[in-house]
Amino acid sequence: MSEVGETALPAPLTVLLLARSAITAPPLKEMERLRDALAMHPGVDEALFAFSEQGSPSLRHALDTLTASGCGRLVILPMLIPAEPNFQAWLTRTLTRWRSRDERPWPAIEVAALLPNEASLVSLLHAALAAERTELSLGAAKASPEGSLVPAQKRRVLVCMGGPCNVAGAEVIWGHFRNEQDRLSLRTSGDGCMSAKTSCLGPCNLAPVVQVWPEGTYYGGVDEAAVDRIIAEHVLGNTPVANLAYEPTGKKQFLRAREA
Repeated sequence: MSEVGETALPAPLTVLLLARSAITAPPLKEMERLRDALAMHPGVDEALFAFSEQGSPSLRHALDTLTASGCGRLVILPMLIPAEPNFQAWLTRTLTRWRSRDERPWPAIEVAALLPNEASLVSLLHAALAAERTELSLGAAKASPEGSLVPAQKRRVLVCMGGPCNVAGAEVIWGHFRNEQDRLSLRTSGDGCMSAKTSCLGPCNLAPVVQVWPEGTYYGGVDEAAVDRIIAEHVLGNTPVANLAYEPTGKKQFLRAREA
């Protein structure tokens, strides 16, 4: 027990820069530079970065690593301009889902604003105008001399990005699928598979929604575990996942309880 009048020291502070996506070396290097600069900020004990969509480390992987290390305080700094109106809603819903399936103690999590007010954004724009600029060299439009192959893939996976699906966490579902697509070489495995974001696919109350073609199978309430099954059983195994699929019955349907 602490002595009377003794002030408890705050838990070490970890800051996580959260960007949308990066799959090539230059943006990854830029994220590393920003992380290292942030680590020098007074009061910051550790800084790291993650991606909500495609890229490594993913947000889920970063949180898993921090939880395993015993992180006590985490501030998420979203690098999104303009601010996504549904950002806090889908982040809260996604983290709540992940937390409910993890028995370990989690850090206290806060979300910071990249630009706390309009004046901050104006100052940033003024600094950008005052900085060195690159003049673009615009010539005549030319067709690529190399040409392109038409993809032979037979399968398409569509991830809905309509409003309700975004709020339900479709962004991280998309990121997980894209990361698995690269890891498993889905473009060239089995029948071959391509993926794409879409606008509203229709059954909004079953969000997040994914549709797999050529069968046109709808999947609702999709999470990372469902993505893994859809890939293994449907995309690669050619068999739709019956207990995750929703058939067009002509009547309203509701999300079913997920089997344990």
